[in-house]
Amino acid sequence: MKLVSDEILIDTGQQDPIHKAIYPIFEGFNFWDPSAWTNGHPFELYKRMREEAPVMWTPAGRNLSGFWSVTRYDDIKEVELAHPVFSSQRGSINMAVMDRKLWKPEKLVPAAFNSLINLDAPLHREMRMQQSEFFFPAYVETLREKVGRKIDSLLDEMEEKGPVVDFVKLFSEDLPLFTLCEMLGIDEDDRPQVKIWMHHLELATQFLANPWQTFFSEPMFPFRFNRVVNDMFAYGERVMADRRANPREDLLTVIAQSELDGELLPQEFLDGSWLLIIFAGNDTSRNSLSGTIRLMTQFQDQRAMVLDDPSLIPQMSEEALRMVSPVVHMRRTAMEDTELNGQKIAKDEKVILWYGAANRDPNLFPDPDTFNMHRDNVDKHLAFGHGVHKCLGSRIAKMQLRMAFERIFDRFPNIHWTGKQKISPNSLVHAISSLQVNLYGPDGKRPVKVAA
Repeated sequence: MKLVSDEILIDTGQQDPIHKAIYPIFEGFNFWDPSAWTNGHPFELYKRMREEAPVMWTPAGRNLSGFWSVTRYDDIKEVELAHPVFSSQRGSINMAVMDRKLWKPEKLVPAAFNSLINLDAPLHREMRMQQSEFFFPAYVETLREKVGRKIDSLLDEMEEKGPVVDFVKLFSEDLPLFTLCEMLGIDEDDRPQVKIWMHHLELATQFLANPWQTFFSEPMFPFRFNRVVNDMFAYGERVMADRRANPREDLLTVIAQSELDGELLPQEFLDGSWLLIIFAGNDTSRNSLSGTIRLMTQFQDQRAMVLDDPSLIPQMSEEALRMVSPVVHMRRTAMEDTELNGQKIAKDEKVILWYGAANRDPNLFPDPDTFNMHRDNVDKHLAFGHGVHKCLGSRIAKMQLRMAFERIFDRFPNIHWTGKQKISPNSLVHAISSLQVNLYGPDGKRPVKVAA
């Protein structure tokens, strides 16, 4: 079986498009640089691009190939639906693929390429169908009770440590990881280790963007990183071998038993598959939870509606996903010379889909910068992508969002973002790594308990 990593398109450093760019090129924001994203989405630039350069050639940094930036909702849907022309597998979903000599740690980079999200049809469909049972509504319902107990436990801890707490550290980074570990079937004793692995992999992105800042915040990180990664892959090999020999009713077993072209998955695909679920489910849900708290502080009228009528929480969650856009972008690669919105695109050129721009396209969402849960098309956002590659875990993410805010607003109706936050350097996800809240409102104090 061929690996995606064996045939992937490596960046050549191409700085100019093959065909003449018909739209202007706006400079001043380095889309390819993770450090550029620490202030969040560049919504004003998105607006200008949608209006004047909807398919804009974007030069990249040193040794990286430039790409076409797509910002209009309809154009992004067109690319997502034309999967034979715009490939996920040819160049992966990653904005850049560095020279192989830079693929370090040795197993980590190939694992990022060899997974479901980077496959084209028919392999994508074949693997997706084998895993889909764990993402259907019937299975999602089986998680509700466990997720509810976890939410209550996290809220207990927040209340104990309040009134001012870091919502990310005490809630939004723990809930998705718990849910994913339940789905995968990761043993309780192994879960603290999984959290350590995720922390170090997130720090790796920060280290590449700003090594000194990362070093000062965690001086031992550079010395621990390779050992942590080796431990993670050793665990993956061990647990996958066990699930093949001793199958269970969990998603790790489904991955271990999956086949492509009639063959069991090689270790490279096994590694990529379970890590994809951890990363994709953890990052998106975590940032959606945190981003929703932020929005409910900024749009108090919407919060008042939800407090008055909690049945609006599903609509609130959809509108929050639109406005947060937790996945910043996805990449496709042209399999042939083609055209999009009048712009000729050459074979093997990269096309980057900016979901945050599409989700604020006023042609679909009037007054797009205003939170409005009563939109007629509140669920038409592209936060989970579109077409054959639409996020397999979207139902899980929505279930967590809805259950979390039912209980958060019941318990802390005045929860308030203080304005303090930290967004980590990451060009793939809107990575809210810290969000300070007061559980009881602006300058709120812990309620005094009075004996009945």
